[in-house]
Amino acid sequence: MRAVIMAGGEGRRLNLGEKPLVLCSNRPMISYIVDAFCNAGHEPVVAVTSRTPMTQNWCRAQGIAYCRAKGNGYIPDMVEVVTALEETRPLFVCVSDIPCITPNHLHTIEAAYRASGKPACSTWVPATLLAQGSGTPCYSQTVNGILACPVGMNILIGDRILEEQDELQLVLFDPRLAINVNTRADLARADRFINRRYEPPD
Repeated sequence: MRAVIMAGGEGRRLNLGEKPLVLCSNRPMISYIVDAFCNAGHEPVVAVTSRTPMTQNWCRAQGIAYCRAKGNGYIPDMVEVVTALEETRPLFVCVSDIPCITPNHLHTIEAAYRASGKPACSTWVPATLLAQGSGTPCYSQTVNGILACPVGMNILIGDRILEEQDELQLVLFDPRLAINVNTRADLARADRFINRRYEPPD
């Protein structure tokens, strides 16, 4: 399954340069997302814009496929890139600022999506995880009886990208998915989680 990683934003709140290339535990943030998809057996394609030329250069240097969008906003850019790819099958669409995701998260999301029989899937975390300090506040709504916030990870059918697609709303109770890096405090939280992940066992 292809995975479109949306990487066209400036990251003004962080004010550390192009957001996808902001260093998180000494690595560009986008590299964690790319690695997670590759290690889960998916084919990443990075969506860049004129606001992220260095991210495009990074993709080229790393041999990672990319597609340039006009920079008209998240949804228009997503539609533009998916259309340009001429993808007809299901594909992941993911933000580039959730560096704590793992291949296991992706396996879990895909398995739930396949089992649901629905054409699309959105991923959520309980809002309480953000209230406890796992990330910055965001849009929230009640999902399956739980007040939840979107992760920024979806599965959609490519040739139906212009349609509203009936979706599985999947709530995952994992604080790693609640860390969407929008502020320097979020970046510090992501650093702590990633360093904990890579600590050698006792």
